[in-house]
Amino acid sequence: MSTMIPASEIVERAPLADQPAPQPAPQPAPQPAPQPAPQRRPDWIKVRAPSGETYHALKRLMRSKALHTICEEANCPNMAECWGGGTATFLILGDVCTRSCGFCDVKTGMPNPIDWAEPLRVAQAVVAMNLQHVVITSVNRDERPDGGAPIFALCIRRIHHVKPDCTIEVLIPDFKGSVSALEIVMNEQPDILNHNVETVPRLFRKVQPQDKYEWALTTLANAKQIRTDGITKSGMMVGLGETPEEVLEVMRDLRSADVDILTLGQYLQPSKQHLPIERYYTPEEFAEFRKAGLAMGFKWVESGPLVRSSFRADRQARALSPRWKRIMENEQAR
Repeated sequence: MSTMIPASEIVERAPLADQPAPQPAPQPAPQPAPQPAPQRRPDWIKVRAPSGETYHALKRLMRSKALHTICEEANCPNMAECWGGGTATFLILGDVCTRSCGFCDVKTGMPNPIDWAEPLRVAQAVVAMNLQHVVITSVNRDERPDGGAPIFALCIRRIHHVKPDCTIEVLIPDFKGSVSALEIVMNEQPDILNHNVETVPRLFRKVQPQDKYEWALTTLANAKQIRTDGITKSGMMVGLGETPEEVLEVMRDLRSADVDILTLGQYLQPSKQHLPIERYYTPEEFAEFRKAGLAMGFKWVESGPLVRSSFRADRQARALSPRWKRIMENEQAR
């Protein structure tokens, strides 16, 4: 997504009786295969260390409520900007994933049982921080037929109840293409339904071996079937060995699934145990991807070296969400 070479027959001549058998020439010790030199990060890849009182307050709040954020688990380069502005992405369903993607820094293993009180703690954190927009994502929970979809639904419902003017994006797993699991989430009317395709089809087995490209596209297409006015979103990392034309082809597939929002960012290796960076794309190349995406019909495209899935998600929700527009219309009518 070998040709065997037959060994030739070797005939050895027996040594003469009065002569010692010839000794094989000493062979040099095998040398390890040369490793590619690590690429130095270009000047446009600059990550600011998280700081500021809002960041530290949010971190204390997360720990006090036994909550996790994908910002921390995935070492997001935008954590300083988002947390400093009072926005965060909640990681629900635990911090252990049942899949082992080569780019991800989240732990792999068998997760703990579902915590049904987690949605309440998420809603309490949203109120405590007076957040205007939240992103809710999760690890994969393949041990469950529903993939953990009910916890997503409960988080949305709880937040809508305590803070109805807070917009919500859910970044969901593929649920292995399950329509019933997807319906559980979509019926709670998230402002944005996001599922990241992550990479091009040719690299799926290497990058995310337990995922399928077809599951990703099916999830996004079905979300539109369930709610025709729903806003859908997907994203990719580049720099894993794909070609620019392959990126454009995935973008076309996403538009065929009627995806509204696209994010494109540079893959950054979390550690030496993760997949290596094959190349760095320039800001100019990201600008070209954005131009191409808008021409294809995406309503919003974020494309840049440090763009991640939740980057400027609040702006996207306020610009495109039908629910948010209804809230604003009701406010103006008062």
